[in-house]
Amino acid sequence: MSSSDSTYGDIHRYEPARESTSAAIAIVLLTVIEVIFVGLFTYGLVSGWGFDQLGNMYLGGALAIIFIDLAFILLLYRKEFLPDVMIVKKRRRKWEDLYIREEQMEGTTLTDGVLDGVKRAVYPYYKR
Repeated sequence: MSSSDSTYGDIHRYEPARESTSAAIAIVLLTVIEVIFVGLFTYGLVSGWGFDQLGNMYLGGALAIIFIDLAFILLLYRKEFLPDVMIVKKRRRKWEDLYIREEQMEGTTLTDGVLDGVKRAVYPYYKR
């Protein structure tokens, strides 16, 4: 299938996800670690560790580990469990990006619509 006979929105390539067992086990283990660190972070907030300088650094480090762990979970999920889909998108011409019609792509001249303006000034209910 060449790019010229593809239309906008056609699926050009579709590869199903691998769905590996090792990735599923890794996601479960990372989720358990995530829950543990979220629990420690919440306990630290409730206990008031943020008022101490060392406790504040601990809370910041725990929050950083939470987000890094979540990033690895999402990375594994995207790579192993989402299908690889490529959808064809046509590049539009620049005048199409401005939402104008094809006959307007060259623009207008100074005298375009002058007669309509005069008719509208003389007779306000004039229809185009």
